[in-house]
Amino acid sequence: MTVTSIWLSEKEASEELRVNVQTLKLLREVGYLKPGSHWRSSNDPSQLPWKPKVLYLISACNEVITYWQDNNAYFDQIVA
Repeated sequence: MTVTSIWLSEKEASEELRVNVQTLKLLREVGYLKPGSHWRSSNDPSQLPWKPKVLYLISACNEVITYWQDNNAYFDQIVA
């Protein structure tokens, strides 16, 4: 896996980080992935204002995901 400091779409981030899209959404919703630091909304005018796509900063997201994996946490237990 090549981890870089680039912003990727949800699908691309899922593939790069080797987690599913639902896990990324879960980490975002519970606050482990912070807006601005780990993810941001696309500023594509065709997607605004209703359903902007989410972009993920791969290097920052990788740190969070690695932390949880190293501590043997299952993502379905994070919200518990």
